[in-house]
Amino acid sequence: MIKKFIQKILGKPSSSHAGTDFGKRVEIPASVHGIDPSLVDERALNVVRTLQDGGYEAYVVGGAVRDLLLGLRPKDFDVATDATPEEVKALFRRAFIIGRRFRIVHVVYGRGREHEVIEVSTFRAHLDNRAAEQVKGNERTSKSELAGMKHAVDSSGRVLRDNVWGPQDEDATRRDFTVNAMYYDPESQYLVDYHGGMKDSNQKILRMIGDPVARYREDPVRIIRAVRFAAKLSPLGFKLESKTAKPLATMLGLLADVPQSRLFDEMLKLLQTGHALASIEQLQKLGLQKGIYPLLDVVVERADTPFVKAALLDTDRRVGESKPVAPSFLLACVLWADVKLGWDQRLANRTPPFPALQESIDEVFDARIGDVSGRGKLAADMREIWMMQPRFDKRIGSTPFSLVEQARFRAGFDFLRLRAEVSEVEVTLADWWQEFSMADDAAREDLIQLVKSEKTPGSLGGAAKSRRAPRRRKPASHSAGASNSGEPSSDH
Repeated sequence: MIKKFIQKILGKPSSSHAGTDFGKRVEIPASVHGIDPSLVDERALNVVRTLQDGGYEAYVVGGAVRDLLLGLRPKDFDVATDATPEEVKALFRRAFIIGRRFRIVHVVYGRGREHEVIEVSTFRAHLDNRAAEQVKGNERTSKSELAGMKHAVDSSGRVLRDNVWGPQDEDATRRDFTVNAMYYDPESQYLVDYHGGMKDSNQKILRMIGDPVARYREDPVRIIRAVRFAAKLSPLGFKLESKTAKPLATMLGLLADVPQSRLFDEMLKLLQTGHALASIEQLQKLGLQKGIYPLLDVVVERADTPFVKAALLDTDRRVGESKPVAPSFLLACVLWADVKLGWDQRLANRTPPFPALQESIDEVFDARIGDVSGRGKLAADMREIWMMQPRFDKRIGSTPFSLVEQARFRAGFDFLRLRAEVSEVEVTLADWWQEFSMADDAAREDLIQLVKSEKTPGSLGGAAKSRRAPRRRKPASHSAGASNSGEPSSDH
């Protein structure tokens, strides 16, 4: 008891690794940090409580603690513990160990689209590159050899494998920013801080723990994370500390060794977590607008064009409203200029519309997204959104009825709506399809008759405006209120 009291006052001594500053453990009471415990998700609280009842240390950690300090309700909760992944898994009915490079546990609550995942990680040991197994090059190290290593780094210092457990102070030092390296115990309501994260939070500073250059070498994806956190927190007044920001542009080349799939996922986090426009602004401000990932280069280049900007704004809005989004919709918007250019050129050469569009899409896939074309559903959804566009011009016969029944109708319609917003197509065309999608069969027949009565097929003119809109009856299965989604209340 005396030892614990002294540690609370003076801080826990650092682990004994020469030359490494593990900080000093400081336990901050609720009367000082002011976190509202009611903001902690009940499922995260249950995970912490279950682990502690099992005899382990357990804390809410990372961005959730940062948000709690700011008085925000976190959307995601992570938990850190001294229990190993196997020990964590044994305590929960629905828990799954995932990952190879970094093994963690997903504790799952609920089912279907409403399920929630609490991510549980074991305290990581300090990574001493001198003690870790050195890998000179991936081409010289087989997968089986790499799988047998717990700590492995390449010659540049990039971590290839990290599954060595350690004490909490070493785990804190392994984290990226000071404001992301705090631990909150919702049971005792103490906040554990080793690196002045609370002070930096109060001063609105984003500071890398340790030497930023070494930390970026250890995991180059931290370059992208720095941009993402700066974009997310800039509306709250946060700024990157100068030593943290300065090396970013000069170390961009390190990302060349990161797997393309991981860079693709990090790009989506930049664009689909509610701060897309702010992220692009940060990329430009920090000199990172080119060189992170080819598709991201295109997004940044086109962010100020009306259509892409409208898509980015719409994505930010949906995330802010807790509505789901899908990468296929946003990427289809970003690359539409390429598809349309090739389509128009082929139409000018008298290629029939649908083959012309198909050929243009194939060309764009080869030129722009070959590195992700293997992601079957992403590519299929993008293609379907694009191929649907000329079908919206066909508003007589059976085509409208079959089109609204397609699984991706909502995404295709939302794409059409954005095109109308930037005057690429007539707003009346999008209005007609919105009315049609919400009407019952009788009202739909009335709408088709209005189109037939027009002098110019395929568009709504003055005669349609003068007519009384058909009476709405029972809505069809696809609700126009589910904006930018592939299905009602679904994602893009």
